[in-house]
Amino acid sequence: MSVLVYTESENGKFKKNAYEVASYAYEVAQQLKTTVTAISFNADSSEDLGDHGVSKLLQITNDKLKTFNAKAYAHALEQAVKKENATVIIIGSGMDAKYLAPILAGKLRAGYVPNVVAPPESTNPFSVKHTAFSNKGFAHTQINTETKIIGVSNNAFGVLENKTEISVAPFDPAVSEDDLSTKPIEVDKVAGKVTIADADIVVSGGRGLKGPENWGMIEDLAEVLGAATACSKPVSDMGWRPHGEHVGQTGKPVASNLYIAIGISGAIQHLAGVSASKTKLVINTDPEAPFFKAADYGIVGDAFEVVPKLTEKLKEFKAQNA
Repeated sequence: MSVLVYTESENGKFKKNAYEVASYAYEVAQQLKTTVTAISFNADSSEDLGDHGVSKLLQITNDKLKTFNAKAYAHALEQAVKKENATVIIIGSGMDAKYLAPILAGKLRAGYVPNVVAPPESTNPFSVKHTAFSNKGFAHTQINTETKIIGVSNNAFGVLENKTEISVAPFDPAVSEDDLSTKPIEVDKVAGKVTIADADIVVSGGRGLKGPENWGMIEDLAEVLGAATACSKPVSDMGWRPHGEHVGQTGKPVASNLYIAIGISGAIQHLAGVSASKTKLVINTDPEAPFFKAADYGIVGDAFEVVPKLTEKLKEFKAQNA
């Protein structure tokens, strides 16, 4: 018996959350007195997973599985679960994982809890803490099925170092044409160094920026912080920014360590989608903007004055501490 981890990758490289779910799985394995087995799809590297507690990697190399396909990936994972006799499967809480998990849960007749924010409170019975009500509260859920699937919320557990000797084994699951019958949808990729899903810091702009020509100061601040850029729904609807940057309840959820909202009033749908962020900083000219009630820190001021000064101070700080 082992704990099985689904590790997400892109262009052959593991995403940040692959290391976070591996770290979480190691904690679960310690409680269950077992080991961690990971499964990867066309990832180039593998040994660094051993730095985060993975003892064994099932490495899939299959051109048919280069693009994420929830149905095909779920079938492959089902075969890995049976091969390893795994009773606990750890995945992330990104969009791919949330498409994949219900299909896999149906195949395995497993209980599935997404958005988990802490290690199991108990393993007999198996109970986990997760966010609920659009991140406005927490729930404690007991999983009674023999097989359990846990979706770890981004940035909730962290990437921890647990040096483990890892063995790598090729894994060639059966993939049928029926598995591949669902065509992958076209993905709106955002150009940039940091993606919203993997970002520790997100800098987001709203209609207060007045137009796409002013987005340079958002990008400058993001570059200094090593952050991802994002926007509110009206901004993407007006075509100022790509839809792939739209965050909120109707866009991409954000669970960053720091979320900076610039010129965003804070509609309820936006707040619901970013409330899982640990620290929220708001910059807005309107002191009555709803976002200030949800913010940890707020600056009432003109973004066109505040943001360039903030960026300059951060550049000076980095230069002094280089």
